Amino acid sequence: MISKVTRRSARLMPLRHLALIATLSVLSGCADGVQNSAGIATRDVDPSKRGPIAGVGLEGQDVASVADQMMRSMLQSPVLANATTPPQLIVDAQFFTNESTQQFNKNIIVDRLAANLVNAAQGRMIIVSRESAAMVAAERDLKRSGTVDTATSGLTRAQAGADYRLRGRITSLDSFQPNGGGVQRLTQIQFQMVDLERGVVVWAGVYPFERFAADDVVYR
Repeated sequence: MISKVTRRSARLMPLRHLALIATLSVLSGCADGVQNSAGIATRDVDPSKRGPIAGVGLEGQDVASVADQMMRSMLQSPVLANATTPPQLIVDAQFFTNESTQQFNKNIIVDRLAANLVNAAQGRMIIVSRESAAMVAAERDLKRSGTVDTATSGLTRAQAGADYRLRGRITSLDSFQPNGGGVQRLTQIQFQMVDLERGVVVWAGVYPFERFAADDVVYR
C-alpha cells in the first residue's frame, strides 16, 4: 500500500518527472521480455529491373518492357503512325483477357501503353478515352444547356469515335518437376489492333518469356 506521504509527494512532483518515471518503467518491463526483430528496411526498387522478390511469372520489369516494345512497334506501323489523318484508337483493358495461371491486373500494362503512345506519338495517333464517356457526356450536357460556357475548343456534334481498338490476351504454360524439382512457366502476351469497321487486324504483337525457379512466389 502506498503511504500518505508517498501519495502527497506524487501530487507535488512535476509532470515531467512523472513522465520520465513512466517511460523508465516501460523500458524496464521490455528488458525482461522478448525483443522484436528489427525487420527489413524499406528501399526503392527500379521498376525496369528485377526486384529482390521474383518468381517465374509476369514481373514489374516485364510490364515496362512489353509496354515500351508495343509503343515502339505501333509507331513503326504505316497504318497507325503514317496515315494522312491521324487514326483514333481505344487503348483499354475491356477486351484484354487473362487466361494465364497468374493473377494479374491487366490495367497496369494498357495504362502504361496508352500513356506512352500519347507522349510519343506527338499527334500521329489520337487516343480515345472510352471509359471517360459518362464524364464527357455530363460536361457536354452542361455546355448545351447553358449552365457553363463552351470553353475554348467549341462544340462537336458527338463524342469522338474510334478507328481501331486494342484487344489481347495473356496465356501461360506451366511445367512442374515432382518431388520439389522446381517450376517452369512460359508466359505469352499477345495484342492486336482491330479495325472497328471491317474487323481486320492492322497491327499485332506477341511477347513471350519463359522462366524457371526452384520455388515460385505468390502473385497478388
